[in-house]
Amino acid sequence: MKNRLARVCEVLKRELGILASRDIDFHSDLVTVASVDITPDLKQAHVYISALGSSGASRRALELLEKNRSHLQTELSRRVQIKHTPHLHFHADESIERGTRVIGIMEELGLLDENKK
Repeated sequence: MKNRLARVCEVLKRELGILASRDIDFHSDLVTVASVDITPDLKQAHVYISALGSSGASRRALELLEKNRSHLQTELSRRVQIKHTPHLHFHADESIERGTRVIGIMEELGLLDENKK
């Protein structure tokens, strides 16, 4: 069962990435679908996005995705054959920022070897 959920998440991630890049203008910000988590009943999907560009890129991308949620769900139902098209919930993926912050702290503490960077 876990393998099925993982496969569904990967398919949703791929298709949402294609739909978002094709149908939504993010105003020159680079927006990617980082990951998708789906509930076991396949009715709710949490979509994590990463946005690079001008300041506030992540907030604007989330607003645009929210605004286009029904269109994305409709297109997703046409492209992915599953019993229920999940309700999409969009979230900012902050893993890159967290990783950068951790590396910065490690550098300040002298825990990283300068030659390994």
